[in-house]
Amino acid sequence: MKIHTFVTDLTDPLARGTQIGARFAEQIRQTTELYLGFFPRVGVTLSEARRIGENSLAALEAWSPNLATEIMGMAQGAELPLWQLAALNARTEVLAARTCHSECSTTVHAPRGPRAPQTLQTWDWHDSLCPHGLMLALPTKAGKQVKLFCEFGMLAKLGVNSAGLGLHFNILHHTSDNASGGVPVHAIARRLLEEAGNVDEALELARSARVSASTVLTVFSREDRSPRAASIELSPERTAQVLPREDGWLLHTNHFLDPRLSLGEQVADRADTQGRLAHLEQVIGQMTDRDLRARAEAMCGAAGDRAPICFHPDMTQPDTERWETLLSVAIDTQHCALDYVAGTPLLLAKAGFQRF
Repeated sequence: MKIHTFVTDLTDPLARGTQIGARFAEQIRQTTELYLGFFPRVGVTLSEARRIGENSLAALEAWSPNLATEIMGMAQGAELPLWQLAALNARTEVLAARTCHSECSTTVHAPRGPRAPQTLQTWDWHDSLCPHGLMLALPTKAGKQVKLFCEFGMLAKLGVNSAGLGLHFNILHHTSDNASGGVPVHAIARRLLEEAGNVDEALELARSARVSASTVLTVFSREDRSPRAASIELSPERTAQVLPREDGWLLHTNHFLDPRLSLGEQVADRADTQGRLAHLEQVIGQMTDRDLRARAEAMCGAAGDRAPICFHPDMTQPDTERWETLLSVAIDTQHCALDYVAGTPLLLAKAGFQRF
């Protein structure tokens, strides 16, 4: 995956969306084409993807009109039909009832005290769908600065704001997931980054959204407060909050940790997600170093690039069954920065990282 960076000074959502759409029209069109080609191959017709996308855009317009307007602007700037950008931003909602695979492993260490949280996440996804990714910096009308990572044409995935709130993102699957088209979970992540200044505010905002697909948003604060970190587990059934352990560690892969929501767990490979969580529990004792490269190497452990948190695409499989660790990223709430590499944590440890 090739990662692009862009800084905008626009706060008007239509103007900003149009700017981004025009500036990266080629990448947005390519990403949209890839997803629209992918949906039918996993059992979602284009008419169904369009229906879910349009329903999700309507739900977003009711919940956050500005974000819906920004999607409209991106469609205009990239010269794409609005329904295609709506379906793209709702790709998790479109796929919710069709795919139950695992992706992403998140670690957050946020103990009480003056030191800012230390975090590191892998993002694992289909290699064929993401030839390009975007690191985007933007101002909000309220005066915050936001830095985020997203797939082209989408609103957000993970990020940080100048109020000191960071956010990691993992997919979940629940029996209540459905094809009604709720507020896109990627849009929820974006609104939390724009508006929330602490964990409590993020939880309140997340609870206000009606979702049709499950996800966990792990949020954490630069400020030493209680709670300082939480995994917000979203599902159509309910929203739950998972707090860190006594030592400040908060870990998440792709199964529910809330006891009630775990009863409706729908992940296809429970052994995979539980195995990755067990791996993280084994290595976090060595992940306390302030140096990110040392923490990334420790995250892989003795297995190195063969650790269960590192995905490598099996090119003998169809692209619908191929997974790759496309990004490893740490979030610095102290300096409002994202430290990343397009690859596994071991690549970050060996080759270093970019700061955005």
